[in-house]
Amino acid sequence: MAEVPTLAARVLRAVLLILLAGGVLVAVSTWVNGRAAARQAYDRLLLGAASDIAESIRVQHGAPFVDLPVSAFELLAQAPDDRIHYAVRGPGGQLITGMDSAVPVPDAPRRPVYFDARLQGEDARFVRVTRLFAEREFSGEVSVVVGQTVRARRAMALGLVTDALAPMALAGVALLAMAWLVARSAMRPLEALSQDLAARDPYDLTPMPVEGLPQELRVMVGSVNHFMARLDRQVEAMRNLISDTAHQLRTPVAAIRVQAEGLQEDGTPRALERLLARTRSLGALLDQLLSRALVTHRADSAPRVAVDLRMVALEIVDARDHELLAPGVEVRLEIGADPVLVMAEEFSLGEAAKNLLSNALKHGLPPVAVGVDRRGAEAWLWVMDSGSGPDPAIAARLGERFARSAASREDSAGLGLSIVMAVASAYGGRMATERRPEGFVMALVLPVVAT
Repeated sequence: MAEVPTLAARVLRAVLLILLAGGVLVAVSTWVNGRAAARQAYDRLLLGAASDIAESIRVQHGAPFVDLPVSAFELLAQAPDDRIHYAVRGPGGQLITGMDSAVPVPDAPRRPVYFDARLQGEDARFVRVTRLFAEREFSGEVSVVVGQTVRARRAMALGLVTDALAPMALAGVALLAMAWLVARSAMRPLEALSQDLAARDPYDLTPMPVEGLPQELRVMVGSVNHFMARLDRQVEAMRNLISDTAHQLRTPVAAIRVQAEGLQEDGTPRALERLLARTRSLGALLDQLLSRALVTHRADSAPRVAVDLRMVALEIVDARDHELLAPGVEVRLEIGADPVLVMAEEFSLGEAAKNLLSNALKHGLPPVAVGVDRRGAEAWLWVMDSGSGPDPAIAARLGERFARSAASREDSAGLGLSIVMAVASAYGGRMATERRPEGFVMALVLPVVAT
């Protein structure tokens, strides 16, 4: 598997590519502009030299005569390494003075004309200047062609490119160094987080500190902390399930063993009835332990959707499971016409509602009512029995695991209301109690959402 480059290497690679692309663009632009500037500068020298020669033409004895000026050659000497060419021709192309080389001169009007051609095997630049004579002794056009090779022009353009790229190269090196330092500085918080995670105990799921971190890392670390919190709840739920199972099963299993041994010696119906009751109690305990673990897991893993609490209440009443728990007890439903929506997971809400109803049937007085109300920004899923409620000392412990009173039935594990409390906590709500003239109310209270 190919090695994945580090973030710092990626940043440096991106900066280097940007610098290279910028350098190429600057080089091309400077070369084009430099060539244009060099051509313009040396074209002016050519034009000056040709104009000086044209101005020096005189008419003597009915023929043009040229007294070559020194100034023309001084102008051409600005490019000492270049070869030069000059030619003065009269009407019909007759050479008056200069070099009789085969330089193709284009036909053009009397204004100065520039053209490119070859001079002794090299690229050269030429200018043609025409002077018109209309005198008694001589009448016609005299053309002056001056040219030179382009070595100085290319050297000038190359010098401009070099002068432009040299500072840019130095700036690029400095920028790469700065980018490396910035990248290393930006990576230090990640390295510190990595060292913190590597040095942690495998069971340490406490949140990582976010103080002093950049905003981008805070978002990432916040997501990691949120995930660790969910994982911590799952691990804690698993630990609780294991410890609760080990703690709570020890006594009923021992009692079943003793009763089974007693049944072996004394097979009376009474002993068999006690053994059956103990077995049912053990089954109810296992159901509640597994239900609490499942509710805790689903609260963190299952997606949250808008759930109408009226449907949850309607389903647990229509299921008629209460007829098995308390045969003959009247359970009525009190819900309104308007939806009461909460963001939660339907299975967990159903388990909480079942345990509220089971608690009322076991510890309250008939009849029992199941209802749903909306109170401002809160949604109440409540169960009311006709009793006066528990003593204040017991009411203060409602929702704790294995919280039982002296009056609790033998098949009560003390986990029902802890499931309600776990569901309420998972979805940002609470478990509430209320004493009414009609009886005692226990409710699952959750934030309501818009219809």
